[in-house]
Formats: sequence, C-alpha cells, structure tokens
Amino acid sequence: MILIQGKGVSAGVEHGPIYFYHRTDAAVVKRPAQDLEQEKRRLAEAQEKTKAQLEVLAKKCRREAGDKSAVLFETHAMFVDDEDYMAAIMNTLREERCCIEYAVQQAGVQFAEMFVNMDDAYMKARAADVRDVTRRILNNLMGITAGGLDAEEAVILCTDDLAPSETIQLDKSRILAFATRNGSGNSHAAILARTMGIPAVCGLGESLKPEHTGRLAYIDGETGQLIIEPDELTLAAIKDKHEKQIETKKLLQSMKGKEDVTLDGRRVSICCNINTPEDVTAVQANDGRGIGLFRSEFLYLAAKDYPTEEEQFQAYRAVAAAMGGKRVIIRTLDIGADKQAAYFRLARETNPAMGVRAIRVCLNRPEVFRTQLRALYRASAYGKVAIMFPMITSVWEIKECRRACESVMQELAEEGIPFNPDTEIGIMIETPASVLIARDLAKHVDFFSVGTNDLTQYTLACDRQCNDLGKFFDPHHPAVLRALKMAADAAHANGIWIGICGELGGDLRLLPTFLAIGIDELSVSPSSVLPLRAELRRSIAKTCGLEMLEC
Repeated sequence: MILIQGKGVSAGVEHGPIYFYHRTDAAVVKRPAQDLEQEKRRLAEAQEKTKAQLEVLAKKCRREAGDKSAVLFETHAMFVDDEDYMAAIMNTLREERCCIEYAVQQAGVQFAEMFVNMDDAYMKARAADVRDVTRRILNNLMGITAGGLDAEEAVILCTDDLAPSETIQLDKSRILAFATRNGSGNSHAAILARTMGIPAVCGLGESLKPEHTGRLAYIDGETGQLIIEPDELTLAAIKDKHEKQIETKKLLQSMKGKEDVTLDGRRVSICCNINTPEDVTAVQANDGRGIGLFRSEFLYLAAKDYPTEEEQFQAYRAVAAAMGGKRVIIRTLDIGADKQAAYFRLARETNPAMGVRAIRVCLNRPEVFRTQLRALYRASAYGKVAIMFPMITSVWEIKECRRACESVMQELAEEGIPFNPDTEIGIMIETPASVLIARDLAKHVDFFSVGTNDLTQYTLACDRQCNDLGKFFDPHHPAVLRALKMAADAAHANGIWIGICGELGGDLRLLPTFLAIGIDELSVSPSSVLPLRAELRRSIAKTCGLEMLEC
C-alpha cells in the first residue's frame, strides 16, 4: 500500500485506475528569424485561433458549470492580447531576432514567475493561467493538437497541475477524480472541479509518479489522501465511508419539503448563496427556502464593461420570478480586494482587503450605484426582492445608501415604472466596527446578515486568501463567535432578524451555537441545505448552550 497525503479541494470518495494526463507539447527550439514581419503575422494568426478556442471553451463551461466558471476562459481570451504580455513578446522578437515561438515562451516564463513571486496566494495561483494561455498559443504556432485523456475506462486523472482549459475539455464521464502534484485550493482547476462535482486532491508532490499508471487507487477529496492498492483494513474503511456517503445522499432526499424547525419548535430558515441566475436551478433542486445571498458582483466580473441597467434588471427579475415569492436577498456590488474587474480601473493598493471595496466603491461612484439600484427596485415588482449593502462600518454609510434608494424610488415613480416601495433593506455585518455599533446600525435597517469569512479575517487579522496561515485562520475562534452573538443581540433588541451568509453557516458543528445565539436564517451553498435541515430537525434548541464562546 502507498499512502500519499495532499490537500483535499473537492469532496468525495472514488476509486479506480491511475492515469497520467498526456500533453503533446513539443520543445521550443530557439532559432533565428528570417523575416520579423512574417513572425508577427504568424503570431497574429495563432492569437486569433487561440481566442476562438477559448470562446468555444467558455460556451461549453457556461453550459456545464455556469457563468462564474465561464468567466475564466473569457479572461484568458483577454490576456491573449494583454499589452504588457505582447510588449514582452515583441521586445524579445526584436532584440534577439528569434522565432516567435521562443519569444512567446520567454514571455510566458517571465509573467508566470512574476505571479509566483507575489505574496498573495490568490495571485500566485494566476501563474497557472499564464502558462495555460502561453501553452495554447505555442500549440497553435506549432500545429500541435492538445493532448489529454485517451483512456477507454473511467480513471483517476493525475498530473503536475491541470490548467482550467484542460479541465473543461476533458470527458467527465471518464474521470472519477483529479489528483495533482501541485496546485492549490485557489486554483481555477480546483474551483472548476468543485463546481462540476468531481473529487479532487492537490499538493501530492513528487510521491505521485507516472509509474503508478494503471494501479488501483482510492482518493478521498475530504481528507486529501490518495491510497494506491490499499491493504485490507484501509480498503474496508474507505469502502465503508464511500457506502455511507451514498446512503447519506439517499436519506437526505427525504428532507425535501420538510420544515426548517427543531424538535422543540424553533424555526431557522435555510436559504442559499448564489453567484448567477443559473444557480437558481441548484437552489430549487435542493429545496432552499429562499436566496440569502445573491452575489451581484459576478454580473460585473463576467462583463467587459459596466453592465447596463437593463442587463442587470433582466438578471435580477429572472431570479426573483423563478423563486416564486420566496425572498431573494441581492447584495449590491462587492468589487475590490480579490474580486477585480479591469474596467473599474481601481487603483493598486498595498492592502486591498482594507481599501476601496464594496460599498466604498458604490458611494464613491454614485452613477454606478444608481444604475444598480434602479435595476434592483425594478426587479422588486416581480418577486420578494431584498437589498443588502456590504462592508458597512458606519451609520452615515447607511444613511447615504438610504438616500440613494429614496432618490431612485422617486425617479421610478415619476417615470411610472412599477416597484415595491416596501423592499427590505439590510446590511452585512463583517467587520469589528459593525459589530461594536450594531445597536445603532440596527435602527436604520430591516435585517442583518453576517459575512463570517470577512468577519473572521478582520477580527483575527488573518488574510483569508493566504493558505499558509492554516490554524491561525479559525472561524471557531471565541472572538468571532462572541462578535456573532453581539450582533444577534443588537438585532433582536431592535426588532430585526439576523442571518449568516458566510461559509460558517453550513458548519454542522456550530449549529447548536447558532441556535443558542438566536440566529434566524442560515444561507449556505445549495448542496449544504439538506444536511443542515436534517441536523436542525433532530436538534433541541432549548438545550443548546454557548460553550463554544469560551476560550
């Protein structure tokens, strides 16, 4: 038996033969260029072919994994023409009078190293994007057809790392799981694997070898283990885990249509977080009570320019109508920090997580804010829409947001456009500042929703994008949970409800604490709804205590 420990990045247990991904990239040989203009023409043709391929991949990805994942390939297509990238290629071509293949390869190496050397874990992961685009351009220059998977049976696909375009092109019916030597939970390949529901483990290192090809292995996307030809005891344990997962999934289906209520009658609404209108299908399939967080910024991230009022209205209306009267909380634009759209031209910041982001962008750019608010209020005529403002730290910010809402409603009324004047207004509690003045903030809104990801980041001074922090980034830290209780007490003291829309909401271990604190709504990923409902329905709220708040 060989046990290789990596990092689980997409949950699930699977078994099958190991197969190493085949790439047919040929080695680039530096040779002199006879005609620089001819080399430029060859590059232009390769660029056009590359962008056409990426467009096909984006459409395929949109069908299979939604708009959020398709944005990746649209971004890759934009990078093909990136000015700095092209300048690096042209400089090498002119200075060394070499073939265009060598110039492209050198630019790819230069840019990939630049990203790898950055401190931010998210930006480090972008090196894979540069390599992927460079590889595709080179393949088109050299007439190489992309390699990949030609196994006749379903396999555990292994490689050093999987580029996003490689992941999306593969025939998923023949892939049981991904296992990579490198990569991280922030890589687009890991994100795509999770979206597609394929188990994945990364960071297995050089212990994962091509000579393992064909050998039977089990992979656990939760523990991060790859076990090759397990012994009888290990095999029995992992088979048992697999069978229990299957049985659990079957049992959870019985939770559909059941109420979100404890054994002693305490109700907690279990809703869903979504990124795009297409995600509503998953909400319905998992019987979510509503949408507790629609991340509207993904409409901006998917666009090449500011989305128009009409484009936004159509998206918001589609979600509101599809949810059939269930509440849909739409968060206003939360751009900045790790979510960047080039056309916003946000200034580079030393610490963007604490810079101009979220509501600060909106209040600094009133026309962008006004356009979104008009779309939101127009959509409120087609369903139970609620509006939520992110990153609020002061009462004056709420008042400014309220004034903007009043102005938009007045405009729509004068134009004879229908809207719901009683649309609920809420804010996200995600900073220590908002917790400390929660009783004042609660006087100006209809609800609170706690963003536990950022609340943990700011409370513990831990960058949520940094993988190296490990145990220091602890959402279970008493300071985080006490902050949550302070916000809940402030909400209830002012007669408003409070929910959680961060990742912590789906943590079954904390459900008793949430019940003790008095949380009214939990908004989670669609796949977490039924497990959370099952746990809620076997809980007794009055027996739950606040032990987790103790150090």
